[in-house]
This record gives sequence, structure tokens and C-alpha cells, in this order.
Amino acid sequence: MKQQKYYTFFQQQIRLLVWLSLIPGLVYLYFGYLFGLFFSASVWYLSMVSISIYGIHLERGFIQKKMDHDALSRWYRQVVLFMYLIFGTWMAAFLLYSTETEHHLHYIAIFTQLGASVVASTLLVSDRKMFVPILVVLMAPLSIYFGLIDTWYGYVLSLFSLIFLGVLLYASNNTYKLLETSYYNAQHDVLTGLHNRRYFIEYMESLVERLAVTKKRAYILLIDLDHFKTINDSLGHDVGDLLLQEVARRIGLFCRQAHVVARLGGDEFVVVSRDFDTGVSISDIEVFAEKLLLKLKEPYRIDHHHLYINASIGVSKVDDTKMDGQSFLKEADIAMYEAKALGRDGIILFNRALANRVERKLLIEQNLHLALKEKRIEIYFQPQVDGDQHLVGCEVLSRWKDPELGLICPHEFIPIAENTGMIIELGEYVLEESLKTFRAWLDQGYDIRQFSINISVRQLFYTDFLKKVDGLMEKYLEKEERHKIVFEITESVLAEDIGKVIKILSALKALGISLSMDDFGTGYSSLNYLRRLNVDELKIDKSFIDHFNESTADQVMVTTIVSIAQNFGLKVVIEGIETKAQFDLLAYYGCFAYQGFYFSKPLSQKSFEKTYLIL
Repeated sequence: MKQQKYYTFFQQQIRLLVWLSLIPGLVYLYFGYLFGLFFSASVWYLSMVSISIYGIHLERGFIQKKMDHDALSRWYRQVVLFMYLIFGTWMAAFLLYSTETEHHLHYIAIFTQLGASVVASTLLVSDRKMFVPILVVLMAPLSIYFGLIDTWYGYVLSLFSLIFLGVLLYASNNTYKLLETSYYNAQHDVLTGLHNRRYFIEYMESLVERLAVTKKRAYILLIDLDHFKTINDSLGHDVGDLLLQEVARRIGLFCRQAHVVARLGGDEFVVVSRDFDTGVSISDIEVFAEKLLLKLKEPYRIDHHHLYINASIGVSKVDDTKMDGQSFLKEADIAMYEAKALGRDGIILFNRALANRVERKLLIEQNLHLALKEKRIEIYFQPQVDGDQHLVGCEVLSRWKDPELGLICPHEFIPIAENTGMIIELGEYVLEESLKTFRAWLDQGYDIRQFSINISVRQLFYTDFLKKVDGLMEKYLEKEERHKIVFEITESVLAEDIGKVIKILSALKALGISLSMDDFGTGYSSLNYLRRLNVDELKIDKSFIDHFNESTADQVMVTTIVSIAQNFGLKVVIEGIETKAQFDLLAYYGCFAYQGFYFSKPLSQKSFEKTYLIL
């Protein structure tokens, strides 16, 4: 498809050509009246008027943003016909007046023919298929005319006219190449040769306006390569660029002329379908996307490297013309990130339910800032008991009741805090509020053997984390009291730089803090790491307890973890106990502590004190 501004340029030339034809044409009509050529001149001028009316009709009928590809192509073909007709009419004027030497009208005809040639080379310069044949048609009769004079100066003029034709063609062709290069660079990506983001946005604007008129539909595929950064980091940007070029080539070949393909930047590509009617279903779009994904997953051979790469694709239907092009791109972007969140290497179609989830996430993210500022995050405590159901300690948990969104569970706002970095501020707030409460309990004489606080991986690796913890310990606890504080870390920490993890945990141990490995057995368990991390406690994940009574495998897993802990001299806490039957079986293991809804749900500070801390 030609550049969007290409057609607008020709629309602007039509009206100019009409005025440049009708007004000088009146002079020819007047000379015809004066010198006995009125009938011929009248027929000629009526032809010019008719062609001009046709041109005005084309100019007014051009609504670029509401014309599909086929309509634009038809309009362009009609414009080509108009150009040939109007310049052909000027050539007819030359043939009509060039023989009128008696009244010297042939001089006017010659000058007009030269003028028409200059006008053609100037106004049609953006289309070589138009200006080349029109210039030849205009100048060839002039060269022949001079040659027929049959004198030496006639031959010279004939030669000069051919030279003039060559100059016009040369100048027009150079200008054409410059315009083409300028248009191409402005609307294409330098690396891949695909359309760029600027072209895509312009195309989407015209597409949406066009669909409002035609009532047709379209769709967008937003493609993001999975783990492309790893290739750039490990093999270098040169290999990464070559890979992007090959990906672009595959997308372009697969989509061909049925779609507009653009590179938005980085490793992100977009495919926009042509307009289609109701004959194309959602399943057809999904099948197309799946085939494209399979094509992209085929092995790549780049600079002697065999590479394999997946992609996440978000799909958005363009059928609501009340929205703008950017909104549809945002929908596809939401769907694409959902595909990444679900494990990558997949295709997600945008829908209203997905939009509501994303909108809720954004609201949670926005409101969380205010909640932390106004200290709306409440600290709750879930008791941990021994085999006789006597209080051993508690785990600190957070709860958030938002005025706008209502009660928001930790499993909903904690991941958002992790992704946005607010987990640092949230973690510091929870840590200080927890220690403040624990200090108050100690001052009141309450006997609590341990006080467990969850620490996120991101929080653990924060630059000032150790400094902050040290300051809070100095502020709230004596050294002999600190061993009661247990920092719970998840097994996911073992996926990080293990050397750095050991260094941080050792520093925490040096401050007197106890350590617990939370969710043990669900991910990165390693006896070697367990030994090197120097933890004090293992916490068996709830997933092993849910079906403990029925699952032999879960029973074996719990037995194994308890044995490992005993061999390493570690305490064991079992969480997620919800029934008496579960507790009766698990109490057999003689673990340090048990935790779950069977004993108590998380309680506010006042409720916890009233229920468990009565002296």
C-alpha cells in the first residue's frame, strides 16, 4: 500500500490543475472567436470543462480515512485517467493552434505546450508512471513540429526540445527518487524495512474512521518475542539485530499483502488485517495467529548460532469505532502481557473480563500508594500452636480494606507491589509496625516464643535493607530478644545469586534474627543450599496438607521433610491445617508448631490479644 500522504498529495493537485486549465483555456476560446476558430475552440473548451468537472468530482469524492485499500486503488486509477485526459486536451490545443501562423497563434501554442510540460513535471513528480509518459506525449509533437519546419533552425529547435525533455525527465526523476526515499525513511523501520510506529498510528487512525463508514471489521496482532533480551545479552546486539531481521522477514512473508506489518520498536511487532466483513470469525483469527506463532518458533540459524525463540501474541478486534487506534493497540498490549503472565509462548484474545482485571490492577496500584501514605494497611496475626494447641508464636500478615475497592486480599495486592517496586515501602511499613507491636507485647509481659514476618525476595535484595533492619532492631529490641524474630523467606530466593543470598542471610543472623524457609518442598529445594543458608526452621507448604488425609505421596513428602529437618536440627512449622482430621494425623510428627484456619484465622491486634495473650 502506498504511503497515506501520497493520495492526499494528488487530491491537492486536481483542483490546481482544474484552475490552471479553465482560466488559460478562456484565452484560447477568446482567440478562437477573434480569428475564426470559434467552433473548434468551443468544442475544445467544452471538453476541458467536462474533464475538469470529472476532476472536481474525484477531488470531492476522496475521503482517504474512510476508503479501504480497494477503494483507494480505484480512486487512484481514476486520477491517472483524469491526468492523461487533461494533459491530452492541452496537447489537442497545441495541434489546433500550431498551424495558425497567419495570426501568430502558433507561438502561443508552442509556449503553452512548454508550460504544460513544466506543470506536468512539477505536479506529477511523485508518480513516475504518470510524469514519464505525459511528458513524452507533450514534448514529442513539439519536437516533430520543429522538425517539419524544414530549416536549419527548425532542426536545432527540434534537438533542443528533445534536450529539454531529457532535462525535465532527469529533474523529475531525481526529485521523485528523493521523495520516495524521504517517504520510505519516514514511514519504515531502518533495521527491518517494515513499516514503523508512525506509519502504524496513521494507518490505524484511517482504518478506524473507515470502518465507521463501511461497518466492516479488522484485527490487530501484537507480537513480542520471549526472552529476546537474553539473546542480546549473551550473543551481542549484532546477532540480536540479525534475528530481528529474520523475524521481520518471516512475518512479512507469512502475512503478505493481506495485512499491514510494522515494527513498533525493540522486539515488538504488530500485524493489522485488511478490512473484512462478518465472514471472518474469532476462530479464523486464532488459527491465523497460531500458524504465525508456529512459523516464528521454527529454528533460526544466525551467524553460526542455532537459535530458538518463542513469542507472546495479544489479539484485539477492531470493531468499536468509538475508540481510537491507540486504544486498540492498548487492548492488544494488555492481551499480550496476559499471555506473558500465563507462561509466555501463547496467544490471548482481548476481552472485557481481561480489561476489567487490568483496570482493577491499575486501581490497586494507584490506591496502594495512598494506602501506604495514610497507613491503611492493617497488621493481622495468625497464631502458631504446639501439639497441645498451646500458643507458640504467630505469623504477621497484612490486610487492606480500600474505600473504593473494598477488601483486597494479600494474594492480589502483594504481587502488584512486587512488580511495581512498592513492596520495598510496604515491607518496611509492615516490618516496623510488627516490631512496634511485638515490643508492646514484651513490655506487657506476654510470653511469645517466636514472631514470624514475611520478607520478599525483592525486599531482601534492596540496597538499604540490612541497614534498615539493623536500625529497627536497635530501636525496638534488645539483643537477647531478637532471636524470637523469624524472617520467613520463600524457596524462590534460591533462584537468585546464591552467593549474595548467603551473604545477606548471614548478616541477618549476625543481627540475632532467626530464619525460616517458607513453602519448603514446592520449588528449588536443595539439601546443599539448606546446609549453606543456615536457616533455623522449615515451613511445610499448605499444598502438601490440603489432601494429606487421602494422598500417600503428600504423607511421604511431609515425613521426608520432617526427617530432613530433624537431621539438620531444624524446627518444623506446618501451615494450612483446616480440619481436626488433618491435625490429628499431623500432630503425630511432633513438630515445633502448627498453623491454619482450624486453630484460628488471622486476627487483628486487639482480637489476638484478647484471645491468646490473656495473662
